[in-house]
Amino acid sequence: MTITPTEAQKRIRDATAPDLLVIAPAGCGKTEALALRIEGLLRRGDVAEPKKVLVTTFSNRARDNIRERLQAYLPAAVLRDRVSVANFHGVAARLIRAHGNVIGIADDIEFPENDWVGQRCRELNFDFNTSAEVQRTLRIAKQDPRTDAQVVEYLEAPGREAPLRIEQERLAAGRLTYDDLPRLAELILANEQVAALYNAHFGAVVVDEFQDLTPQQLRIVNSIGRGRTTFAGDLAQGIYGFAGASPDEVSQAVRDECSEVVEFSESHRSSPAVLAMVNSLSGLTGGTSLTSATPASWPGGGMKSWVQHDTATGEAEWAAKLAIALIEHAPNHRVGIVARTGPRRRFVDAALSSATVEVYRWDDAVVDTDTANLLKSLLRQLNVVEMLSAADPLTYLRDAANYSSATESKDVLREALDWCHDLLVSGETAAAVRSRIRVGTGTTLITEPGIHLLTGHTGKGQQFDWVIVVGAEDGTIPDFRAKTTETIAEEARVLSVMLSRARHGVVLSYALSVPDKNGSPWSKRPTRFLTEIGTANPMDDAEMRNWLNTSDWEALSGR
Repeated sequence: MTITPTEAQKRIRDATAPDLLVIAPAGCGKTEALALRIEGLLRRGDVAEPKKVLVTTFSNRARDNIRERLQAYLPAAVLRDRVSVANFHGVAARLIRAHGNVIGIADDIEFPENDWVGQRCRELNFDFNTSAEVQRTLRIAKQDPRTDAQVVEYLEAPGREAPLRIEQERLAAGRLTYDDLPRLAELILANEQVAALYNAHFGAVVVDEFQDLTPQQLRIVNSIGRGRTTFAGDLAQGIYGFAGASPDEVSQAVRDECSEVVEFSESHRSSPAVLAMVNSLSGLTGGTSLTSATPASWPGGGMKSWVQHDTATGEAEWAAKLAIALIEHAPNHRVGIVARTGPRRRFVDAALSSATVEVYRWDDAVVDTDTANLLKSLLRQLNVVEMLSAADPLTYLRDAANYSSATESKDVLREALDWCHDLLVSGETAAAVRSRIRVGTGTTLITEPGIHLLTGHTGKGQQFDWVIVVGAEDGTIPDFRAKTTETIAEEARVLSVMLSRARHGVVLSYALSVPDKNGSPWSKRPTRFLTEIGTANPMDDAEMRNWLNTSDWEALSGR
């Protein structure tokens, strides 16, 4: 079913410029706009048959969202024959499988199915800092178009012994990691014949969330469709610097490259109150200040608040009670309780462990019925002590589940087994893991009414009726490792992303004392971003409670 396009969406659909930059902050209708853009390119013949449109995303969820919207505008045969939608790893894997021979890649090379580098670090008993440095060094080594030999040469520098060992093991095993995929794809596209083939095959490229591109991924996009690419996204949502993204550098390069820019300035997702909170951070995030497309339609104008607590446990109990009360007032609503990290959210998880309303933890396995039954049966019989003492506990678990012989839902089973492994290794019992398995699909469960527990990065691209951000202390947000102007700006973007998930209302909460992993209390200060947040004039706890108590919940539930 189609919707009536906004003026900005029509402009994107009807733009004849082959290169287009779409600045689309959260809640402005970006996915719909991209679907319209692709429909316009094909309908006008800007991409002439048999050429196709290549659509690239960063996640399977985003890929599926765009494909679903395209179904509303394109006949099934046209969507199948004229549009390719894939995430970046998928595009890179396609290039390697089809043309790996041009750079000497063996036909039997093993493609990544999990975080093999992280797994090897655990097996070698590397501590947290060593593991993090190994992953960082390997990522940096592979974000330039280096051959295998050049990667090894880079890693032979003093101080890089651990990542060198992992890389040598990878080569000896004849396997690839996720960092290898774009590296090898870029090397393959350096071959003029391959690049010409892809230029001829794809008449246009559409990039979703351009701010999350690494410079390497931008080079790959330009090798395929320079001058014929639509970039869509928002600098304020660039939160993947830890994965090699460079939002400021890429944003400037894309602006220099594109001949036309369309900028959204109206939000169709959030109330004026929520937008005021998000806009207060725009000076730090580089984002566009937004207005509500229909401000009068939001009961009470929405709600914005910040709340201080003495302890993290007290904060968690308060957040749990507030979330439950919101669901009791509006059973069809979704409440997101978001923290910068999972460990900081653990207090809320505990406070809601016996809640009678539906609670969904986004870091739990979400699987189909068959996979759920298999996992539950496996966990009832599993000898956890034997598994943990095995040379490779993950392989032990996969063998116990007959993973190698699985034919359907293999990706789902692999991810679920990885999840089980991580919980069991961290000390969870088999019974506790079994109780956390939910049946469904990622798409259905994340849209269910109830309370949703998640972290800032996993919630990107989603929305909730209400958002409660917990753990808003310096050292958590911004993260204690953020020291430079660039990394502090990215932390502000993480906070902006968390706030902008909300429709009706958003609450920012912090504690003055948070226990460490050993239970010892640590004094905390509220996040430095409160200086900016304060310009939005948020309600205090008493004002927020009054707003909630006097609101028209029938109107709120219907919005």
